[in-house]
Order: sequence, then C-alpha cells, then structure tokens
Amino acid sequence: MGYNFQSESEVKEFIKNLGIEYRFGCYSEKKAEVCHLLADYLESIDKNYEKAGIVYKTTCDDYKYAKSCSKYATYALLGKGAKKSDFKAAYNYFDKGCELGDPTSCFHQGLLLITRNEEQGIAQNPIKGMSLLEKSCNAEHSNACYYLSGMYIAGVRKSPKKDSPSDKIEYTVPKDMKQAFKFALKGCELGNMYSCANLSQMYAKGDGVEKNPELAAKYRKMATEMQEDIQGGKTLSFQEGLT
Repeated sequence: MGYNFQSESEVKEFIKNLGIEYRFGCYSEKKAEVCHLLADYLESIDKNYEKAGIVYKTTCDDYKYAKSCSKYATYALLGKGAKKSDFKAAYNYFDKGCELGDPTSCFHQGLLLITRNEEQGIAQNPIKGMSLLEKSCNAEHSNACYYLSGMYIAGVRKSPKKDSPSDKIEYTVPKDMKQAFKFALKGCELGNMYSCANLSQMYAKGDGVEKNPELAAKYRKMATEMQEDIQGGKTLSFQEGLT
C-alpha cells in the first residue's frame, strides 16, 4: 500500500503500522536489528523511555547487538527512563558495546575512565582510558582522535600527594607532540573541525611536525570551512557525544 505523506491521517497510519511491524520483527522473528529499531520507535515516537530502555538492554543482553548496548549505557548514565543515573551500569554496558565492536561505546567507556568518577564507583584509569580512545579512533571515531590528541598536547598529570612540593608536576602520561600530531591528523581526516584547527597550529609552530606555513594555512582553511558549514546549518558528518 502506498501512502500520501501530505495527508496527516495517512502519516499517522504509516507510523502506527511501523510500530506494529517492529514489534512483530522483534518479538516474533527475534531479529536484533529490528528490536533496536523498536526501541528507537518507543523512544522517538511514543516517548516511552522506560520501555525503550528495557528493549535496548534486552537486545544487548540477549542478541549481543552493539548499538543497543551503547544506547542502554547512555540511558543508564543519564538516568533516562529510570529514577536515577547508574554510572557502573553505564560503564559495564559501554564495555559490552566496545567488546562487540562499537567505537562509540569504546569512546564513552574511555571518557569514564579518564575523568574523575570515583564517587560514582568508577576508579580513574587514564592509561586504560586512552587505550580505549585509541581503539575508538582507529575505528574512525573522530572525537576519540581529537580527545587523544588533546591529552598528548597537555599531558596527563598525576594527582599530587599531600606532602608533594607544590611546584613539582608529575605526569602519568607525558606530553608528546608527535603523538598529538598523529591523532590530530587522523581526527581532521575524519572531519573533526577542532582537530584541523590544532593541526594548523602544529604546522604553524613546528610542534610535533616540521614547520610548514602552507599546510598550516591549508588546515586553518579546512577548519574555517567546517565551522561555516555548521553555522550555515549544512549537514556535516560528525560523530556525536552523549545524546
């Protein structure tokens, strides 16, 4: 049956039938990808976040569907569809998604380890966190490449001990401009505006790479054009953070 999408009644009928098809494909045919679509439907059309969260979780647990693991982890982190957030559950489901090959899961799992979340039951581990970001970057997650580059630009400081001299700074991960350049280049190639801007600065100053004014100008132009695309409302392919 064809639908006239200029007709409000036919659009409503189409959406209703879509929900019926997703339920059949998930519950009767037990197709993981359709279960994920059903959860998306419950989230976006029905606005029933509690049910959507249940379907995402079940699809991850029962069918090992990576995108559902990532989505449920985000729900747990934000407390969406629940009374409160659960960082431990979020971490565990990002871990599942990452193991199943989802780079977004690896990215968020890495961020949870890099930032301070001890009060939420997650011990800070920047070394493991950076390894997860690298795994995500290698799987072409542009934001992971950008974060890694920034961490190598600044270095990762150790938390100072109470009796340590205030002027003595120790690093868990030292500054490394060559590594910073490598990940900035990768992030820029994947369309990350901020990576391109950092790359321009590195070429301009000769940080981590031989100084090259022409390439500095090239990457500055790329970053500017990306920014103009965003401000102009054009569609740009960036991988998002938490939604």
